[in-house]
Amino acid sequence: MMFRRFLHILVSCFVLLLLLAQTSCEKFSGDQTIPAYLSIDSIRVTTDYQTQGTASHSITDAWVYIDDELIGTFQLPATFPVLKQGSHTLKVLPGIKKDGIAATRISYSFYKEITQSIMLVPDDTLDVGILSTTYTASTKFLWKEDLDDAAITLDTLKSATVKIALTPSGSPLTLEGIHSGIVELDTIGATFSCVSHSTFLIPSSAVFLELNFNVNTEMTIGVYVSANGVVYELPVMILLPTNDKWKKIYIDLSTALNTYTGGTTFRVFFYAKETTSATHRILIDNIKLLSY
Repeated sequence: MMFRRFLHILVSCFVLLLLLAQTSCEKFSGDQTIPAYLSIDSIRVTTDYQTQGTASHSITDAWVYIDDELIGTFQLPATFPVLKQGSHTLKVLPGIKKDGIAATRISYSFYKEITQSIMLVPDDTLDVGILSTTYTASTKFLWKEDLDDAAITLDTLKSATVKIALTPSGSPLTLEGIHSGIVELDTIGATFSCVSHSTFLIPSSAVFLELNFNVNTEMTIGVYVSANGVVYELPVMILLPTNDKWKKIYIDLSTALNTYTGGTTFRVFFYAKETTSATHRILIDNIKLLSY
């Protein structure tokens, strides 16, 4: 009796091993098992400065497609395996951190996809190096402010005690160009508050605000939305201190702009208030408001 039971268990295990072996063989039969490798260093942006403004960017990722099949999203620089060989079409979508948050990585639809023909060889690495993109032809620049002119398109509100100024020519505080915007809050209770000079129609498509900033205090960015004769103040993002480094951010305004039914127009605002006895400084540059 014990022998029969042992024999039954032995046969069952043998059958299970055969099934596993068969499954393993079927998984790889007829398929490429040695991958080729693809390496991407980074993605840069080129622009026509007069129509598109600065080429400053913060592209962190590559969304990689081969023959329109998504291979994956990779933080740059990246080297990754591809189970394909021979001639193919590589398509790369530039990726960013929406609202500066690592958990909300997206392909940025205002940047052109990058397409090129490639030849993949198993167990070999194809290094495509530094790729280049620009803004799509359908991108509409609702507002561009590089803060290089004496007359800027930001209006200080009456409630503010501090106005935005321009860094001196040649100042090490300037990011690029002739000037950057500078705000210095040096007394408790000092407030900075300004809005875009223009009022913009709320489009039916996505709206993003691009901005370079270097701050050692918090600054709020938001929108004033006009809907049914009422103006609503909607904070969207609080920028945190950057440890004396310039950063680039892409802020999605779309949800805020569609908060109220009947919303028609909006303006962008910037706000900060000094709450300590320390002196704090805000530097901003290269404001862009984009839609389609």
